[in-house]
Amino acid sequence: MKKFLLISGFFLAGFWVNAQTYSEKDFQQSISQVNTAKTKADYDNLFQKFSKFTGTKTTDRWEAYYYAAVSMYLKIEVQLNQTVHEDLPGGNALARKFAMGALSSQQDNAEANILLGLIYFQKMQINGSQDPQDMDFIAKAIAKVEATSPNNPRLAILKARLKEKSGNKADAEKLLAEAASGFNSKNSTGKLSPTWGRQLIQVKN
Repeated sequence: MKKFLLISGFFLAGFWVNAQTYSEKDFQQSISQVNTAKTKADYDNLFQKFSKFTGTKTTDRWEAYYYAAVSMYLKIEVQLNQTVHEDLPGGNALARKFAMGALSSQQDNAEANILLGLIYFQKMQINGSQDPQDMDFIAKAIAKVEATSPNNPRLAILKARLKEKSGNKADAEKLLAEAASGFNSKNSTGKLSPTWGRQLIQVKN
């Protein structure tokens, strides 16, 4: 009986490890799909996957919230360039909610701050107005990231968006070129660092 229980214990432990490994592998595959997704349905599917991971222990809490927010944000970006729109304010609010979840886990995380800056800029696009509080939030996000990750290509995209909004097309194009160069250069911050953002340059061009 003891031998049977011991063997069963090893079997169950092995099964749990395999399930855990599969979940982590699935999560990393989903991250890689963020760079290849193109349609609203693609991003919807990714959002559902990442949302599922926010309730598990298979990955860092901030990553699951972060990529869920990225997926919803990019879905709205696709819709902004289409003639038929769904609930853009609702989708943007959902992206903000998940991005805040990521930031609450890591208050000084540069990627979470950049993402929130982009989401708040998107909010202004949707509303067709420039809320001083939103602009203040974006300015503070940029200042935080410039102090820790000044060469981040997603930061350059956010700054380019602001230049475009102010009518400074020349500086906006320089910043987008800087972002493109950043994406093309070797990632020196580690393989787990976010690599998405190229699609934002392509959309604008």
